Amino acid sequence: MMRKVSFLNRKEITEDTEDDSGYLDVTVSDVKHPPPELGPMPEGLSSQQIVRRHVLNSIVQSEKSYLDSLKRVLQEYQKPLLEAQPRILSARKIQPIFFRVKEILQCHSMFQIALASRVAEWDQIEKIGDLFVACFSKSMVLDVYSEYVNNFTNAMALIKKACVSKPAFLDFLKKIQAASTDRVTLYGLMVKPIQRFPQFILLLQDMLKNTPVGHPDRLNLQMALTELETLAEKLNEHKRLADQLSEIQQLASSVSDRGLSKLLNSEQRQLIVCETLLETVYGEKGQVLKSKERKVFLLNDALICTNINSKGPQDLSSLVPVGPKYTVKWSAPLQQVQVVEVGRETPQNNEVVYPHSGTKWLGFNSTAGKVFMGPPRLYQELQELQHDLSVVENITLMVGTLQGSYQNLNTTVGQDWCLALQRLIRIKEDEIQSANKCRLRLMIPGKPDKSGRPVSFMVILNTPNPLSKITWVNRLHLAKIAQTEENTPGWIVDDDEKSKPPFWCPLLACHMPVFSTKSQGCTLEAALHNPVHCALLGFSAASTSLPQGYLWVAGGMEGKHGQVEIFSLNRPTPCPVKSFHVKSPVLCLEYVTESSCTEMEDATEGPVRIGSAICVGLQDGSILVYGTVDTTLQCVMTLRDAEGCSVLSLKHCNNFLCAGLQNGTILIYNRKNEDCFWDAGSCRELALGSSPVRTLLQVEISVWASCANHVTVINCSTLGTQSFEAHPDPVSVTQMVCAGGGVWMAFSEGSSIRLFHTETLQHLQEINISTPSAYLRPGQKTVFVSSLLICQGLLWVGTTQGIIITLPIPKLEGIPKVTGRSMMSLNAHSGPVDFLVATSSTLSPDMLKRDSVVNGIDSPCTAEDRKNSLQEPVPLVNGSPRRDAKPKGVLLQYRLRSTSHLPGKLLTATPEGNSEPAQDSLEHSLEDGSIYGLTDDPEVWVRGHPPAKGALQKEKVTSAAVISGGRGFRRLESAGRGGSLGSDESTLMVWQLPITT
Repeated sequence: MMRKVSFLNRKEITEDTEDDSGYLDVTVSDVKHPPPELGPMPEGLSSQQIVRRHVLNSIVQSEKSYLDSLKRVLQEYQKPLLEAQPRILSARKIQPIFFRVKEILQCHSMFQIALASRVAEWDQIEKIGDLFVACFSKSMVLDVYSEYVNNFTNAMALIKKACVSKPAFLDFLKKIQAASTDRVTLYGLMVKPIQRFPQFILLLQDMLKNTPVGHPDRLNLQMALTELETLAEKLNEHKRLADQLSEIQQLASSVSDRGLSKLLNSEQRQLIVCETLLETVYGEKGQVLKSKERKVFLLNDALICTNINSKGPQDLSSLVPVGPKYTVKWSAPLQQVQVVEVGRETPQNNEVVYPHSGTKWLGFNSTAGKVFMGPPRLYQELQELQHDLSVVENITLMVGTLQGSYQNLNTTVGQDWCLALQRLIRIKEDEIQSANKCRLRLMIPGKPDKSGRPVSFMVILNTPNPLSKITWVNRLHLAKIAQTEENTPGWIVDDDEKSKPPFWCPLLACHMPVFSTKSQGCTLEAALHNPVHCALLGFSAASTSLPQGYLWVAGGMEGKHGQVEIFSLNRPTPCPVKSFHVKSPVLCLEYVTESSCTEMEDATEGPVRIGSAICVGLQDGSILVYGTVDTTLQCVMTLRDAEGCSVLSLKHCNNFLCAGLQNGTILIYNRKNEDCFWDAGSCRELALGSSPVRTLLQVEISVWASCANHVTVINCSTLGTQSFEAHPDPVSVTQMVCAGGGVWMAFSEGSSIRLFHTETLQHLQEINISTPSAYLRPGQKTVFVSSLLICQGLLWVGTTQGIIITLPIPKLEGIPKVTGRSMMSLNAHSGPVDFLVATSSTLSPDMLKRDSVVNGIDSPCTAEDRKNSLQEPVPLVNGSPRRDAKPKGVLLQYRLRSTSHLPGKLLTATPEGNSEPAQDSLEHSLEDGSIYGLTDDPEVWVRGHPPAKGALQKEKVTSAAVISGGRGFRRLESAGRGGSLGSDESTLMVWQLPITT
């Protein structure tokens, strides 16, 4: 087999290169091996079997279509070009364009033969997962696809150049496309291999969903998903690196500054993200002066903004993507770039700030130091409304003191005025929020002025959608963290200091002590994330802060009291907010979610349910239950073991609370109903053995409990048990974590971790966690595992030496096998890693909705939309306007003559239950307190709230961080270079991860 060559150092493919070196040229006859065809459906099939047949048929048809596309590339494009007389292109140029297409066709032709055999016997065995594992786990498949993906950008560049320099080649492409029935271009055909494995994954996910537990194909399907996801991730990474290299080379070739060009060509330079954004320049009154597309490049240490030049002939761009040429407008060191929210533009340290003109570095304005951001002075208008509301409230109070009665001068009209102003304030606040959603405001450093004062200018870039804005702010934030001392470097790959870890590896955001100086003797035992939405973050703050909620960290002093520390996570670093003692050392914590959120949302009557809770297991055998609504920390109930045996582990599942004790017993408490906590009288005891029950793990509707080297699976519906041996040696299972269809376990002795299937309990994989000896302290020879965690496709392993290791695993519902090289953090604890905790939160879908607020170039709202929206009637109920009506897409003008279209309750001074005047009445009345012109700004429009359901596709954005706890903090250095000794106090280390969608 041909040895794979990295694309960064790959050899040039020339006409003398043997294209098929290392691969067998196999011709598959369609006559001898006809395509697979699914026979007629037999009778008596279950609904799941019917769906599985449909999925299988989709696999067969999509594979046939894929093979036809590959054959078209070879037969309609490559073969005619090679046989053309006179030559359209030389063989030296043809070969790299179609590099590895033939080998991919051979791989899938062999897969189709095996697929045909399996389809023929489908009704007898109903198995296909093992076929995918056998065909796509071979290294040859990865090599062939990797070389194709690495060469794809180069192939497209060759086609583009040939179209420009060889008119006959351009005519050839047009002719072939015109003759085809589907009009698919050569690019459309050649991009299909890049899309093939994601298509396979979606089909197998559907197959797995309709494969019941216990089916002989279920484990094979999970393994197939693992193999395909691993393959797709590697190909995506190869494609990303190839695209990154191409973009940097394209940018470097466009730079006239030799110094900047040299920096771009440096091996240390990494492209994080690049995107076409719309730069908008606003005038002093907020009007849009200019708007133009810019290509913005975020590198690992710089931000570069470029002008996009023409992309070439239009007929060429329709056949193959043509890369643009760039002209650098400005560049700035990353650490000096600041993201600025609307209303937070106040210059600091006597800094002069100017709006960017779009054509020069600085756009000077007569009012130095002030920036008009657009939409027009939103915060100033909000302050004016708030001032007017205060004045009207005072006037209303003064009117109430009048002795006489006067027409249109009473408290009723004043109250209506107050309501109208309050609702205008809410609209203005929504405008400000919307203005932040798609507008990226950057403070860029400029040259100092004549007096030497620092000068900055403001750049306003409009992103395509709110998700893009969040991504940019998050990447800017993480890129700055990556430049800190702790992260340069932060990880090493497989004990190879020359291998660079991926940019999106976890970044150490901070490290901090856990306990105050008065509690230095406390040892760490447990921690958990309490995902309470305790604060409303700004739009950009949600991209940079840690996941919302609280972090509970607990421990204690042996034979004395226990200690609990609570940290708020609604900021870039944890902040201690509460500390309290308990009567005995804390050994474990468990977060119990609210029992039935969906039912609560639909319920309109009935008693209030008990919310989420945190259970605290103590050394004296007590279990304390705390509410999680706030940090008042009232203990709502206490459960006690009669023998006073230490509670080592807690787990909640299906209304049962399970407590693992020191004496090998599990206590199971049940709830009488969902409206109350657990009943102490319902406690059941389940004896597992004489060894301690060190860890409990929830796996769907069951709880896995460890006792010595055995694990017992407890069904929480029937309380039935099943036990199996997790290790042949007399060791104890100390850690268990679950992902997809597997459970990873760690043991009290040895450096190995083992993977078991959640359904068959089959042992699937064993990994030895070997820390490089160069990083161990003198006298340290063996490495034991002290903590485990799975988060965002990484298996985190904490060791007794304080070193943290990560291993890549699949993210989907397959088997979480280790699929790549390990990474070791150079930031470590001085003692054992006592715990690893994942914190995550999902941004509200409302934050991802785009509500346009500006009547300008970047607003999708048109004059016709405004006209139609203003004419939309208010919904009526029994002839009266509905008070809870939410107009669909209503647009409002601030020159108000009626407040019926404003959000919120309709304005009226009529008491509840009284009849209301008709909306079309022209008679002036006391009830219409909004007849006066409240504002006079006809140029500004706002969009009302969109429909609650079905209006927009929901996007899920998740922020995540990993927190470790242990004694002290130190930096690892290889032998001979020394390393920081660190401290001995209990310490938290916080790793921030990129947001995911």
